[in-house]
Amino acid sequence: MKPEVLLELLEGVADQLGIKVSYEPLQTSGLSSWHGGLCRVKGAYRIIVDKRATSEERCSTLATALATFDTTELELSQKVRDVLKLHEGSSKHRRTAA
Repeated sequence: MKPEVLLELLEGVADQLGIKVSYEPLQTSGLSSWHGGLCRVKGAYRIIVDKRATSEERCSTLATALATFDTTELELSQKVRDVLKLHEGSSKHRRTAA
């Protein structure tokens, strides 16, 4: 699957979870491999992605953030589920977006 298509699908997952995704130029002094991530602003989850990141890096950032949420009730393609599974951390803690 092309990274651009996967990126669109992952943005759709974030939308289903009610998580805002924004692309902004990030200051990454000393963090050359960091391209954004999940944060909480005024109680709401948000994923901020470096505007200058490649499509592959954007997909990785989104998938890593989204993999921390319980998506079992969402209608997702098997490919998207596989990508999220691949990016799951060792933590078994799952967040709820609501």
